Amino acid sequence: MTNPVTLERRGRIGVLRINNPPVNALSPTTIAAMVPAFDAFEADPSLRALLVHCDGRTFVAGGDITSFDAPDFSAGALNNLLARIERSQRLVVAALHGTVLGGGLELALACHYRVAVPGTRVGFPEVKLGLLPGSLGTQRLPRVAGVPLALDLILTGRMLDSGRALEARIVDAVREGDPLSVGLAYAESLIDHETAPRRASELAVSQEGVPADFFAKAFADAARKPAYPALEAIVRCVQAAATLPFAEGEQVEAGEFERLRKSASSQALRHLFFAERQAAKIPGLPKDVELRKVTSVGVVGAGTMGGGIAMNFANAGIPVVIVEANAEALERGLGLVRKNYEASAAKGKLTAQQVGQRLELLKGSLEYSALAGCDLVIEAVFEDMDLKKKVCARLGEVCKPGAIIATNTSTLDVDVLAQATGRPADVVGLHFFSPANVMRLLEVVRGAKTAPAVLATVMKLAGAIGKVAVVSGVCYGFIGNRMAEVYMREAEFMLLEGAQPQQIDRAVEALGLAMGPCRMLDMAGNDVGAKTVIERGKAGGLPPDPSYRVLVRKLFELGRFGQKTGAGYYRYDGRTPLPDPEVTRICEALAAEFGIARRTEITDQEIVERLLYPLINEGTLILQEGIAYRPGDIDVVWVAGYGFPDHRGGPLCMADQIGPRTVANRLAHYAKARGDRFGYWTASDLIKTLAKQGQRLSEWTPR
Repeated sequence: MTNPVTLERRGRIGVLRINNPPVNALSPTTIAAMVPAFDAFEADPSLRALLVHCDGRTFVAGGDITSFDAPDFSAGALNNLLARIERSQRLVVAALHGTVLGGGLELALACHYRVAVPGTRVGFPEVKLGLLPGSLGTQRLPRVAGVPLALDLILTGRMLDSGRALEARIVDAVREGDPLSVGLAYAESLIDHETAPRRASELAVSQEGVPADFFAKAFADAARKPAYPALEAIVRCVQAAATLPFAEGEQVEAGEFERLRKSASSQALRHLFFAERQAAKIPGLPKDVELRKVTSVGVVGAGTMGGGIAMNFANAGIPVVIVEANAEALERGLGLVRKNYEASAAKGKLTAQQVGQRLELLKGSLEYSALAGCDLVIEAVFEDMDLKKKVCARLGEVCKPGAIIATNTSTLDVDVLAQATGRPADVVGLHFFSPANVMRLLEVVRGAKTAPAVLATVMKLAGAIGKVAVVSGVCYGFIGNRMAEVYMREAEFMLLEGAQPQQIDRAVEALGLAMGPCRMLDMAGNDVGAKTVIERGKAGGLPPDPSYRVLVRKLFELGRFGQKTGAGYYRYDGRTPLPDPEVTRICEALAAEFGIARRTEITDQEIVERLLYPLINEGTLILQEGIAYRPGDIDVVWVAGYGFPDHRGGPLCMADQIGPRTVANRLAHYAKARGDRFGYWTASDLIKTLAKQGQRLSEWTPR
């Protein structure tokens, strides 16, 4: 194995060279290799200075996150090395390029001086993993950049570019050139000027811009988000930097880091970090598959979804043709896109020039022939099988050979639609989530005959348009909506049994979900929800239960579509949901019609269990059937697409925290308490096996 760290002489300067691709992460092996390299520098008095330099596209871009789960993890080795670097009597300079993040920035701050090339970015993203910088970043940065900026950077995880980092004194100079040459020249100039080492730990912490109530306000802000304990811990550490000697602040940081490392929230966030990266890896897909070229895109349907989809590609600089059936609908759709862009400009997110450039990439047409030259065409018409089959058949005729044809269906059978095109190998499902130009998730549905090149191409393209892509097999609702169906089912049954919409929503929102099922359906549209159930019924996919999802169908029948009509599960004052006695009357009447007993008390615990445990169970069925490749894929879908709290890691990560045995026992409890004629509470074989063997879902691998 090649040594990831070497020391080489460049005249009177030693170069400590780190080469640990792809991002020069500070793995335990790399840290261990840095020690003898630094020993060699210290043992050679002829070297006047040390330059810390990284090969490849970036300086150290962070620590090795996988090592955080090790039972014997310790930051001690790195911290001791950084202390030695800082104590050096000879100059130590860091040559920065790429993204200098986390442990990389901590390494740079331990050096006496820092020079960067233009385009370098620096930051501490640890908060996004429920952590804080654990190698004295919370102590050195306030001494270098001041308390307000240091606290902001560590709390938000945002990055500064090289110019802003220079203004903040995080870097001392910005120079054009390759990083090694820039670093050597800068170190030579410091030697020539007989510059003394400057140690961050010895700098006084400036109180400039720090009012008397600064930390009290920071603690109050952190306390508003108790699910994220890293926020309060970060404030404590920066306060220690501002008020305590460096050595005492070091102890505060060490204690807080270790507490966070073991916390459930950080473990969940780290799980999601890796799950997102794993989701891009498709089992059985050849690594050398040739990607198809996508330089132009067509979208059929200029509604809210179609316009949002088109914006994704225009934002990435890809020309888009939007086809509609009539001029009025096309003009309305293009107008909505323009309005969205202008709203972004008004908020300062885009310049007027950028708005103009993106709108220039969008063209409208009333003719399918306008799609003939597109490399990818996405149908985004109404969720109606007959309509979508007609559209797909037309696309099979007009799209050029080799063009990818995608359907944005959220529930329908992609294989049926693929057959309708006459060229199923070219077809894939691309399920965007509404609003499509905002939501990060993209469910990529792999049909039975989808060509490997098609799948590989759209997965690569997803990253280019800023989406987190998860592959699903073909089934009703794919991963997300199939699980959402059992969630909605239980919400409706509890409403018929006597629960109120606000009670159900409040109970599940207390877990951290962005919104409960009733608010979510009202926002999405009960007409959309009801039509989905109706379409499933046409395909023979509903259980033989006459009371199944009768409430959403009744609301649809009554014209209570949700926010857009001012009434649904709630009545609305603008966008504010208010309890509506009429919903109680509707539920009472439906309960009487279908023989469902009403109860005076349904506890929050029952609400949470009846929503969450069937959801988890359905996820395990999806794994059993091979619809999803990994438990983490399901978690990514629910966090990125359905507002499941990231600090819980997703429903299957949460199942591990609860314990599969508990989930299995509670499913059995409700099966007995409610009766299970339709199999709603039958635990999956996977859940039963895990419960019996005392295993976790994270340990499961497909056979």
